[in-house]
Amino acid sequence: MSDETGAFALWAYLSTTPLFWLTATILAFLAADRIAQGSGRHPAVNPVALTILFMASLLAITRTRYTDYFAGAQFVHFLLGPATVALAVPLYRHRALVRRHLLPLLAALGVGSVVSVTSAVWLALLVGIPREAIVSLAPKSITAAVAMGLSERLGGEPALTAVLCIATGIGGVVVVTPLMNALRIRNFAARGFAVGLTSHGIGTARAFAVDPVAGAFAGIAMALNAVASSIVLPPLLRVLLG
Repeated sequence: MSDETGAFALWAYLSTTPLFWLTATILAFLAADRIAQGSGRHPAVNPVALTILFMASLLAITRTRYTDYFAGAQFVHFLLGPATVALAVPLYRHRALVRRHLLPLLAALGVGSVVSVTSAVWLALLVGIPREAIVSLAPKSITAAVAMGLSERLGGEPALTAVLCIATGIGGVVVVTPLMNALRIRNFAARGFAVGLTSHGIGTARAFAVDPVAGAFAGIAMALNAVASSIVLPPLLRVLLG
């Protein structure tokens, strides 16, 4: 057997092994995180975006079907649920601070969640996007674990919702720092809450990289928005779509 044939046989075996794609995903993220660290955690150098680019390139080069990849990487997907529930931890740790600022936080939560959905739906209607795509777009600022379930229940496409959630998160972390600096918002609690409310898990990860208080309030905003949007989104979407 030639070296080329042996290498192909090895690849054929590894590509069908679930552990391979899980390992590849983890290694891709570690490499992406190292690159982000080397850039000084620049907002544009996002480890999640880089990981997606690395894995998409690998799947395209190897012509691997997504179903084969997901057979191994689904463990990462499974962890979305526990990770979302674990956001109750920073909420508990900072409960005294949250209690002192409860009214402003609730006001920001209400306005932010409604404006996020309303603006997205109105813009989508303006350009003539189909109803199913609009329903998939509406929960884009909610953490993917909750957004995909909401999308499916309301008649959207969960896979499209997941993509839009990721795009929203990446876009949010790229613009949040320069935007907050331009608006002269220096309070890390306010900055963190804003990015967690609009950019969910990806924004929360970015907030933790910048400041612990910002990360804690981003996690709080992400968790509260998941609960609030689950209640508000269905009736709000019915009103917006007539």
